[in-house]
Amino acid sequence: MASASTSRIQKNSDKTDSPKILTSDFLSDLQISDLINENIHGVQKKLEEFLNFQELPTSLKEAILLDYYTSGFWWAKGKNFTVPQLSKFMALLEKLLHNLETLHASLEDSIKFLGEAMAEIGPNTIDKPYMNVFNVQQANEIIDYLKMSLFQHYKLYEFLFFSPRDEIVIGTEKVIELVKSADSPFPDPLEEGIPCDIYSAFIVPPPTSTLDLEDIEQVLSEESPVESEATEVDPLANFTIEEVKTVLGQITDEVISSIQAEINEKLQMQEETFNVRIEKLKQA
Repeated sequence: MASASTSRIQKNSDKTDSPKILTSDFLSDLQISDLINENIHGVQKKLEEFLNFQELPTSLKEAILLDYYTSGFWWAKGKNFTVPQLSKFMALLEKLLHNLETLHASLEDSIKFLGEAMAEIGPNTIDKPYMNVFNVQQANEIIDYLKMSLFQHYKLYEFLFFSPRDEIVIGTEKVIELVKSADSPFPDPLEEGIPCDIYSAFIVPPPTSTLDLEDIEQVLSEESPVESEATEVDPLANFTIEEVKTVLGQITDEVISSIQAEINEKLQMQEETFNVRIEKLKQA
């Protein structure tokens, strides 16, 4: 149905406007002249400006269209097309996509339109010499280029224009409220954190003593003389240095011997385990 309607629209346009298929240029001669002096990156940047692409970093459609027009212009520039030829070629590229997007033109319709367009602006225009902008070789090269670019990937361009795509969130903003400063070394627990009873029992630091230095000295001075004397008694006062050394030596020897016996026992167990494994490996 789309193909039939497209053909009827093209026939009606041929009756009224024939043979003016590419009357309006896609880019002006001044813009074409500006693009000729740029490298590939400059051409892409200026085409982005000329086409008024505002959402290029996030729009797949704009990125594909920019690549489509940039590749076409760079190819035509490599063929040493003149400014009028570049202008007509870029208008041809735009018109093919316009027919696809607005008229739902099929691949067959686009190929027919290309033939009509080349008949208008190509080498067969005898009655209007001013429309004869391409020679036979250039016309064939244009057809070959469109075969390997637009026509070869025509289904993908149809998908680009007619298939809805889900919007993918590639960035988001979050507001985080900072914890207010607290008098204690640890901040107060957050609402989504630990319960207050656990925080109070295990995390919150103990309250500082309200007694100052004078109160502490007063408490110490009120202690009984017996308690103060008892605290001042040295438990080692009745032992000589040699006796203390002897006792410490005995304790050290006992501890070391017990540790050594435990280590030897563990080494013996490991050795037996390894021997069992070695025997199993030999038998295997």
